Amino acid sequence: MAKSLLFIPDISGFTNFVQNTEVEHSQHVIAELLEVLIAANTQQLSLAEIEGDALFFYKENEVLSQEKLLAQIETMYTAFYGHLKIMEKNRICPCMACSSAINLQLKIVAHIGDLQFLKVQNNRKPFGEPVIQVHRLLKNTIDSDNYALISKELAEEIDLSLSYKSSLFHFEQGNDTYDTKNIDYIFSEIDANKLKLKPFLEESHIVLNKAPNMVFERVFKTTSNQLLEVITNYKYRNLWSEGVDDIEFNINEVTRLGTEHACVIGGKHLNFKVVTKKNKHNELIYGEQSIDSPLFKELYQFFNITTISDTESKLEVEFYWEPKSFVKKIMIAFFAKKLLIKNFTGSLDRLEEVIKNLKNLETN
Repeated sequence: MAKSLLFIPDISGFTNFVQNTEVEHSQHVIAELLEVLIAANTQQLSLAEIEGDALFFYKENEVLSQEKLLAQIETMYTAFYGHLKIMEKNRICPCMACSSAINLQLKIVAHIGDLQFLKVQNNRKPFGEPVIQVHRLLKNTIDSDNYALISKELAEEIDLSLSYKSSLFHFEQGNDTYDTKNIDYIFSEIDANKLKLKPFLEESHIVLNKAPNMVFERVFKTTSNQLLEVITNYKYRNLWSEGVDDIEFNINEVTRLGTEHACVIGGKHLNFKVVTKKNKHNELIYGEQSIDSPLFKELYQFFNITTISDTESKLEVEFYWEPKSFVKKIMIAFFAKKLLIKNFTGSLDRLEEVIKNLKNLETN
């Protein structure tokens, strides 16, 4: 039987992250990062299981070459840290989960062995001693949470020695004892600063050199952070947004600059992108730009939140628009504007009710 590769990327700091930050946002952050790692699987590894904060990959009856294995490791690190940088630069949420995500790290463990498989409900799951060993290697004595570990058996199979050096990899010898059995390995700490991260679009602040076309104000009996959470968490949106039948969005994505969602109104989709503008001191801002409005050449709505006290916050909602034509400008003035005033006033009333009943909504 040919040997198989076992490969586990494990997000470091996950337990502390979940216990000490907002649980829902931390779950979204981890889910996003796991999806990024899966997408970075360029060597057609099979995904056996998602194990909380880790992914268990294998390649049956095949072992990657030294070049391909190290390239796969580098690709995953590059994707992981590139996405953390996007989260940091385009973040709008001030919660601990979103602000501390940049501190997460990644460790990758690779091993080799003869695999056996269990078949459970048409799913084949690897098992056997190599599977036990690769998971035990995650619990090692390396004084770091950001490294690539390759078992001695695998290193010998692909002719990877301690003398191998590159700009990213500088291997050292390691050894740990598990159930009285010694397992040798080599490992290299990974310096994220040496990764060649792909450039990404860092969303800029919207500059509007004009007064808003319409402004709504309301005081809510809740904290600024909680008010921002209800507004930006789309699972609540159709509960308070008047006239919106449904919201389509990525449930595993943290709302940040550049993310998109769609409001379903009367069977039609109105698409929005998250934007922001320069804020005043201690003001939280969340903005949306309509991408495909039938009436407006451009349409922005900004939710500006300021703290009044520990239990009260002020919300100021600004609408900015530019009609697509003179005819549509008339339509907006005589029809759409009145409807917007009516619907958004109702939306703010419903938003108050959602905030009052938030604890019940969170438990359901």
